[in-house]
This record gives sequence, structure tokens and C-alpha cells, in this order.
Amino acid sequence: MANPNLTPLEDALARLLSAAPVVTGVETVPLADSLGRVLAENHYVPADVPPADNSAVDGYALRKQDLRQDQAIPVSARIPAGEAPKALAPGTAARIFTGSEIPEGADAVVMQERVEVTDAGIVVQAEVTEGQNIRRRGQDLTRGDLALAKGTQVRPHEMGLLASMGIARVPVLARLKVAILSTGDELVDPGTPLAPGQIYNSNRFTLLGLLAQAGCEVVLCETLRDKREATRETLLRAAESSDLIITSGGVSVGEEDHVRAVLEEYGSLSLWRMAIKPGKPLAFGAIGGTPVLGLPGNPASVLVTFLVVGMPYIRKCQGRKRTAPIGEKVPAAFTMSSTSVRREFVRARKETRESGVVVAAFPNQSSGVLSAACWADGLAVVPENTTVSPGDLLTYYSFSELLS
Repeated sequence: MANPNLTPLEDALARLLSAAPVVTGVETVPLADSLGRVLAENHYVPADVPPADNSAVDGYALRKQDLRQDQAIPVSARIPAGEAPKALAPGTAARIFTGSEIPEGADAVVMQERVEVTDAGIVVQAEVTEGQNIRRRGQDLTRGDLALAKGTQVRPHEMGLLASMGIARVPVLARLKVAILSTGDELVDPGTPLAPGQIYNSNRFTLLGLLAQAGCEVVLCETLRDKREATRETLLRAAESSDLIITSGGVSVGEEDHVRAVLEEYGSLSLWRMAIKPGKPLAFGAIGGTPVLGLPGNPASVLVTFLVVGMPYIRKCQGRKRTAPIGEKVPAAFTMSSTSVRREFVRARKETRESGVVVAAFPNQSSGVLSAACWADGLAVVPENTTVSPGDLLTYYSFSELLS
């Protein structure tokens, strides 16, 4: 049975994604600095890649019809990579190297391991077919084709592909500017001795790491004190310099939870309380025209809600083509005998056992236990109103996929 006061995850995501403003700013960066950025325009192939037929191996280029069984073929040329070859003399072979252009008249390349070198030339000791070991012009990319679409996040292989097309500078979308605001009079920075009642601000550093991996630029990082007016002033100031404000804490039902109240009074609140565990008191709204994603205050809840809700939203704002992770089905290696009306994201990891690959859960799933996430490699999803027995198939998302 669903709780009517809690928003289902799919509904919450749909609402957030429909409201996600895509970054419009564009900057051009050197190709070497493009890793992780999002392409701001389509890239079409300016010329065939490779630009000419070339050899896939070190060996000998020849014409198949010139082969005679057990007869040597004289070697008439040597073609190093980077030099334009002359036409192959009839009845001869040319010494050739990987990447060297195929000479006119040759229709095959024989690997050097498949020939015997004699004073008279080479004797081929293998079957030869036309086109073997030749990489054809345009085999990778053909002039005019779409190579990479706008919205593609640049990985090392995209960098290589752009380089193969001769592109030295890349137009990319500007980084999403994010403000991090932690709430609570009890929070102090690491390195400061703790007084009674104080705790270290772990959420700030979790979010700094997550946003760095997400390719965002953090423009403000402050702690909000538990005062209504101070919360309002800081939120409005953050709205002036950022594309997105992320808060941790201050969105539940306590008397000192001011973020939600300020959004309702001075901005807008379009979502509050989701049917997930951990992370129920998540809020989404805006102030000063800037979206605000209000995460819960507990450390594990911050991590889970950012990965499950925050990352798809950020991907959409960044103009990325794909916003949702895919996951995989893995048998459970744990038991959950009680059910919940909320979908639970269990800190878990894959393990190889005698029965095969399974997903194991950390014993303590409290929303205040961040060490469970350090033990885990991802999140296993337990659907609403469902128990779990060993062997049940669960959807598992690795942390690397959730952040990629």
C-alpha cells in the first residue's frame, strides 16, 4: 500500500526533470581539457578516417594474382608510415608497416610472420585473400557523417575520436554552477576541536566530491545557522551566483528546519517528501529564480538522494543525452523480512561466491551510517511492500554508473 503523503520516485523524477533548465552558456576549451565536459554542438566528419587505405600489420603489400606457389616475389620498395608510396611495380611486393598507406596496385598485405625472406625476395607461406590486413579509407568515419552528437559527455575515447578528425579546440557547455549550503548550528569544519553537542560537517565534503565527479563548479560553500532570516538571506545570495542550490538538512518537520519554510514563504516548493528510504524528507523548489534541491541531513541520505535524484537532474541541466542509469539484475545474498511503503536503496556490493555473483548488503543500513557506503560498491533496490530472500533478483546500480 502506498502512502498518499509521499511522492513516488518516478513521479518525483518526472517533475524534477521537466523543470530542469539546460545550461546554455558555451565555452571553447583545448581538446586536452575536454574530459568530462558536454559537447555543445554536433561534430560532423570533415574528412575520411583513415584518409587512405593503410596496412593493419607489419608485413608485405602485394598483388594476389602475382603469387605463385613456392616462388619468391622480389621486394621492390619500402613504405614507412607517413610517406606517400609510389605505385607497386608489377610482380613485386613492398615492405610495409602498420599504418603505412597501401601503394597503388596492391590488394593485400601479408603479415611478416607468414613469409620467408630469401635472397630472391619473399616466399608467402599462407593463404592470401584480396583486402586482407588492409584498413580501408573511411573505415572508421566517412566524410559528412555525424561523429558525435551535441549532449555527448566527453570520455577518453571521444577525445581520441575528436583528435582523429583534427579537432584541437572543442565547444562545450559551461559547467553547472552549484552552491552547497549545509544547515545546523551543530556543524563544525574538520580540523576544529569538537565542543559538546557538535559534529563534523561530513555532508559538505560528500557533496564536494560528488559534484566534482559530476563535472560541476561549486561557487559557494557555506553553513546555514538555524535562524529563519539567516537562511533566507543566504539562499537569496546563493541564487544570484549559482544555477542550482543544494542544501543538506533543514527540510524535515523540526522547529529548526527552516529551508522548506523559507522556500514556501519566499520562493516556491513543488516537491516535498519522497517514497524512498533513506531520504524521505527531500524537497525541491526555487528561490530568486534558482532551483533548490533540499537533501536530508543524515549522511547516508545525502549520498543516496544525490545519486538517485540529484544526478539525473544535474545530467538534464548539463544537456546530457542520457539521464537515467540502467542497472543490472543480481541475486540477493541477504534477507529482509519486513516490508516498507518506501522503495529502499540498500548500500550493497557484488560478491563472487560458490553459487555465482550475488549482491550482499551491509548489516547496518541506518541513514546515519556513512561507513556502509564506504564498504559498498553500489545500491541494491528493494521495491515497495516487498520482502527479500536469498536468491531473489534485485536491481543493482554501481556507484560508478550512478555517477558516470
